[in-house]
Amino acid sequence: MDLLRSYLSRVRIPEPTNRIYKEECCISYDTPKSEGGLFVDMNSFLAFGKDYVGWNYEKSGNPVYLHIKETQKPVSEDRPLKKPTLLAIGIEGGFNNNDPEFEASYEIVILPDYVTLPFPSVELPEKVRLAVDSVIMNTGAEKKEQVAAWTADTKIISKHAMDLKQLDNGIVVPPSGWRCEKCDKTENLWLNLTDGSILCGRRNWDGSGGNDHAVNHYKVTKYPLAVKLGTITADLEAAGNAYILFVICILLRIYYAVTTTIFLMILEYYLQQPHGQTEMTTAERELDHNTSFDWNRIQESGKEAVPLSGPGYTGLVNLGNSCYLAATMQVVFSTRSFCSRYYKNQSLKEAFDVAPADPTVDLNMQLTKLAHGMLSGKYSIPATKKDDAGIADDTTLTAKQVGISPRMFKFVIAAKHPEFSTMRQQDALEFFLHFVDQVERINPGNPDFDPSKSFKFGIEERLQCSSGKVAYNRRNDYILSLNIPLHKATNKKELQKFEAEKDTMGSSAEIVHPRPRVSLMDCLDCFSAPEELNDFYSTALDAKTTAIKTAGLTSFPDYLVLHMRKFVLDSGWVPKKLDVYIDVPDIIDISHMRSKGLQPGEELLPDSASLDDGVHADEDIISQLVSMGFNYLHCQKAAINTSNAGVEAATNWLFDHMNDPDIDEPMVKEQKSSLHIDQSKLDTLVSFGIEEEVARKALQATGGDIEKATEWIFNPPPGLSNMETTPSSSSSVVDDALPDGKGKYRLLGFVSHIGTSTHCGHYVAHIYKDGRWVIYNDEKVGASQDLPIDMGYLYFFERLDG
Repeated sequence: MDLLRSYLSRVRIPEPTNRIYKEECCISYDTPKSEGGLFVDMNSFLAFGKDYVGWNYEKSGNPVYLHIKETQKPVSEDRPLKKPTLLAIGIEGGFNNNDPEFEASYEIVILPDYVTLPFPSVELPEKVRLAVDSVIMNTGAEKKEQVAAWTADTKIISKHAMDLKQLDNGIVVPPSGWRCEKCDKTENLWLNLTDGSILCGRRNWDGSGGNDHAVNHYKVTKYPLAVKLGTITADLEAAGNAYILFVICILLRIYYAVTTTIFLMILEYYLQQPHGQTEMTTAERELDHNTSFDWNRIQESGKEAVPLSGPGYTGLVNLGNSCYLAATMQVVFSTRSFCSRYYKNQSLKEAFDVAPADPTVDLNMQLTKLAHGMLSGKYSIPATKKDDAGIADDTTLTAKQVGISPRMFKFVIAAKHPEFSTMRQQDALEFFLHFVDQVERINPGNPDFDPSKSFKFGIEERLQCSSGKVAYNRRNDYILSLNIPLHKATNKKELQKFEAEKDTMGSSAEIVHPRPRVSLMDCLDCFSAPEELNDFYSTALDAKTTAIKTAGLTSFPDYLVLHMRKFVLDSGWVPKKLDVYIDVPDIIDISHMRSKGLQPGEELLPDSASLDDGVHADEDIISQLVSMGFNYLHCQKAAINTSNAGVEAATNWLFDHMNDPDIDEPMVKEQKSSLHIDQSKLDTLVSFGIEEEVARKALQATGGDIEKATEWIFNPPPGLSNMETTPSSSSSVVDDALPDGKGKYRLLGFVSHIGTSTHCGHYVAHIYKDGRWVIYNDEKVGASQDLPIDMGYLYFFERLDG
């Protein structure tokens, strides 16, 4: 007890702002349920497993710890099931899947000799008792973050809905045959909830859509609320996207606020009358069948998967819509670059020694923790089947593991990101790009230590206008996004036969809609095929003309990620998913996609005079984009980054980059005069492995500030780096700063998506490992029995000579 009193100055009583970790070790996946329990530092309130608490003592000098050990309680045969009160999994009040209950025991431990003192005990100093009681009583930081992420968004009620004016003008809304009152439009119709008028919606940039009659009606009358006809349904589950749910919520709110009027008539008609939707249409039966088929096929449901465990076969617990993270990380850490960087070549001790005082917020530490958790096999423990009472059968293993919960990693990688920090489903592609960007940021000036570099490659676009002159634009990317040429489907006859016989099928027939099959090589050829661009601004002609664009790769990365553009916009600008199969071979050769650079006899397009004063963007393109509702600055960047190729190209660029972190940063104009460059600063940047020309340009653009120049290099302003003309006199273009080799690749793994949108549904990974295909479905890890290789969303290829 005297020893403890001598260390009272190193014991702190937690304050309300302190984060207390007591659920999981901050450098491993040990928990209070682990064999050695968990040790909570009574000064920093960080938690450590038995094998790692000594490292913290060596680094911090903090000697006093609260040791927490949880043991399983005996299971009562008549234990009642708890009713969930929170939409969450694995936390108090949430769904617990009948998991066993545990009982916690506590003791005080003093390092380095591991002297133990019982708790509770009246002999302990009051400060220690208060500090320990506070740690025990307070909710751990891990659970606080999880509960906060699950908290529903604040519902915003329209002020118009609460006090909606509705006219008793005798208008009756017909059950069908709707038509715009101002024109003959029969689609994209909106019902005004004040006067019952039915008018067409906005006109799209290409002339499709409506004629703006609903918008113009609002401008004249100021009647604020309208609903799109055809979106109201009695079945909330049938409302397949957040937009429809939002409309329904508004309508229901109005329903409770207004007792009579047009709305009641509309609601009564749609929700109560027999001519409302009572059975599936043919299209809906197709969708229902295809969706069920996707779930079963991609997850290999109904197949008795052979459970796999050990190093490299560790499942990741679903934290709540975190399958996009789990699937992506399983493939990423199957690459040699990430495996070497964060597992083979960096121990947990090395990462902890260089981490800041709080390793829970250090991405390098959490990446190393995740790598060791996934690849060491320490936590790859097969789960056992449970009976109805929740009692495990030790003899029957399942493909579902106990796994590891990547909470701390998710918290760090998603910090300050408005979407990934929530518990909502996300796009695996967007997460992958965000992930590699963050990894690159923590390895500045150290390309040899940056594993994200193994995914990076160069793209070169060649533009030739009617003058015969050319321009070359180069940029770097981590993914190759491919359009799917449905017109090249290999099963056209089967599709045509189905469409011809579709209308003759009975209403009770099960609709099995054949999907188009497209070869992956056709998708790759589509990327590099010549494309005609209209309204291209030619600096040689000083006018708009037609140009031909072709694209190729300046380098072949160690790992090539192919993104299949299955989510497209239909004619009404409504997102939809393409139901298509991609025939993917095990080996691909893309050597023919190598870009050639400036060829002998080619003449470059002259620089635009307006570029002397900054970046030039076609105002016609900008005005059309702005009329569609886009931000002016975003439109300006879109026009510049597509070389003023036209509205369609700029629109595609906007959709691909609207979530870029620098999308709202102002345009940066290059300086006219050449700023004097401090040679010492230039030499410093060059010593980081940066090319001298790039370093010089960065210093000029940032006024000689070396810190800003470094940021400029790794996060270049839009419109400068990516679209800079870079002529080459050689027969081929090779970027020495990027990995490169031959163009032959082998399929390493793929991530599949189930659902109608990237922001709903489920993600699953399949990886070729140890001579067999393995399915990673959150905690489920097993040998694949029915490989859905043709249903991938992201394909990861490994270069054979890497």
